[in-house]
Amino acid sequence: MANLRKRGLTTAVICSGPFMKLGQAQARVFGVPDLPLLLIPHPLGGVSIEQVQARAEVAVPLFVKLVQERAGA
Repeated sequence: MANLRKRGLTTAVICSGPFMKLGQAQARVFGVPDLPLLLIPHPLGGVSIEQVQARAEVAVPLFVKLVQERAGA
């Protein structure tokens, strides 16, 4: 993702809670400290497909908005 961001493409990463700090740290390490990260509930493993789908229905519009804001749309 960092390489795509460095090439000027609009990018974002989806992270669940326990991985947010790791995502922020890696974004800094890879030279893209402004990489947008979208926080979603943890965990995804061990939950029903319906629960994952419900989370996606919340996350997708937020993700689209985040990417559009960063792209200047």
